[in-house]
Amino acid sequence: MDRRGFIGSGLALGVLAVPGMAAAASEQGGAPTARPLTFDAMGEVRFNYSPELVREMHASGLDAIAVTLCDPKPRGDAAYDLAMDAVLAHDRHIAQHPELFRKATSVADIERAREAGQIAVYYLLQNSTHFGPDLDNVDVFYNLGVRTSQITYNHQNWAGSGCKELGSNGLTVFGRELVERMNARGMLIDLSHSNMRTMADTIEYSKVPVVITHTACMAVHSNERNTTDENMRRLANKGGVVGICQIRPFLTDKREGALADYFRHIDHAIRVAGVDHVAIGSDRDHRRIEMSDEYMAELKREEGANFNPADWPLFIDELNGPRRMEVVWDGVRKLGYGEAAVEKVMGENLRRIYTEVVG
Repeated sequence: MDRRGFIGSGLALGVLAVPGMAAAASEQGGAPTARPLTFDAMGEVRFNYSPELVREMHASGLDAIAVTLCDPKPRGDAAYDLAMDAVLAHDRHIAQHPELFRKATSVADIERAREAGQIAVYYLLQNSTHFGPDLDNVDVFYNLGVRTSQITYNHQNWAGSGCKELGSNGLTVFGRELVERMNARGMLIDLSHSNMRTMADTIEYSKVPVVITHTACMAVHSNERNTTDENMRRLANKGGVVGICQIRPFLTDKREGALADYFRHIDHAIRVAGVDHVAIGSDRDHRRIEMSDEYMAELKREEGANFNPADWPLFIDELNGPRRMEVVWDGVRKLGYGEAAVEKVMGENLRRIYTEVVG
């Protein structure tokens, strides 16, 4: 059987289904916890994170995260192959660190991870180019364990238009077919990076709620990556969830005092969409970043033509590092909506939509 046949059969997903894995992790120091759920709608877990760094992430409250698997810019066979390799590489990494992570393919995996002292890791792809024009690839990547995918990245693809595309094209005919297949398969649709028309079209056409995992509020700060109040209301009316990111240029032009602007976006989203429809979607590295020449060189390699030195640092100082969820919990509490509302924003809204769509 070739690689595509092996993966399409669903056999690859069984690689991580090792009986007793959670028990083994628990014996190594994990313990059941009754703390409120913290779920990051989209963030990073890099292979070079040390165990100590991951333990800090977990100690700060992080229980579950949807991770972006790979560079979303390639197209055609290159996009398929890169996404395939990224899934398998993440499988290997998680299998090598069962005391730290659990690959999550259902909502039940969140509690399994919490009981074992692990972080539940959902797989997310930031484009739909890995599907190409072949809807059967939705099944291929589902069988690999991918549970959420964006419809677009920044530009036009088979399914729709991204936020950097010229004109105002929306969801395509193929895009509608892709939405139908993802709905039927139980793969959560992410509208981050879509333009406003593609976003509105998809919200309307989808039979189940969708997410915008990492964005901010256009009404608070104008940026092409942000979302209008109109689309946040559309999303909420269909049961969706919007994740507010921690990328400083999307939130404010300020380099000092940006933390207050971050919570302004969360507060605005709650007022527009309602407290049942807002989440945290950091879109951030968990390392403690220093703006060194070495780090800037890393950024240039990763960002390519998208690199703009004027945007950096992307991080907000108080959220720079693995314990940032402690700061977020504190800040959301200070918005004054009450503890039940805070718990919804910090994790329960995402658990609800994953339950409804992914199962």
